Amino acid sequence: MGAGAALTLAAGAVVWAVMTHSNPPSSDAAFDNVNNNRLKTDALLESGLLQARYQDIPNAKATFKRVLTLDPKNKLAWYNLGVLAQNEGHRADAHKAYDAALKTDPSYTSALFNKALLLKTDDPDGALKLLRRAVAADPKAATAYFHIGETLARKGRDEQARDAYRQAVELNSSLRSQVPESYRESVASGRSSNESTEADESTEDAANSEADESTEDAVNSETPDR
Repeated sequence: MGAGAALTLAAGAVVWAVMTHSNPPSSDAAFDNVNNNRLKTDALLESGLLQARYQDIPNAKATFKRVLTLDPKNKLAWYNLGVLAQNEGHRADAHKAYDAALKTDPSYTSALFNKALLLKTDDPDGALKLLRRAVAADPKAATAYFHIGETLARKGRDEQARDAYRQAVELNSSLRSQVPESYRESVASGRSSNESTEADESTEDAANSEADESTEDAVNSETPDR
């Protein structure tokens, strides 16, 4: 999967939206016509990313559209257009762009996630389906689990919401502060409500060995685009 440049949506405390571009071409790409075309699209994608990063939005859009004249099914160009449209509040345009990206790659996690954000208020069931597809494609998508929890909580499905929040926090502990207070204590425990109380017991030796372990893994943040 391509590398990602972190350009996030403007709205929302927990957002998972990145502008992405494709992998660098192989060293012999210049000798192949097909790869030459890819070189052009990659260069345009890079230009579009820079333009978007420096808030030159009209030219960024034009650049991504140029990519689509060379490669009408380029999921990255469609996705980036979707992010720009979503940032501007153009929901219909964003929806169309994400659909086009997903037509090329139905498991494109970032597009699944962002489309779910579009649907979350008006069509929570549709959003849940997309979010579950996102975590199926990328089981480490912490913010997708978070939004599953939030959507389920709004529907009154507390146990399922609690489990989703727990998965999100286990994957990215920095999300704990975003969990609603009514769920936070059970999420912090790292257990589901139907687990035995025996899970609360720990031996002194186990506690000591755990304290000696490095915390490197715990502080690793989620990489949105994989």
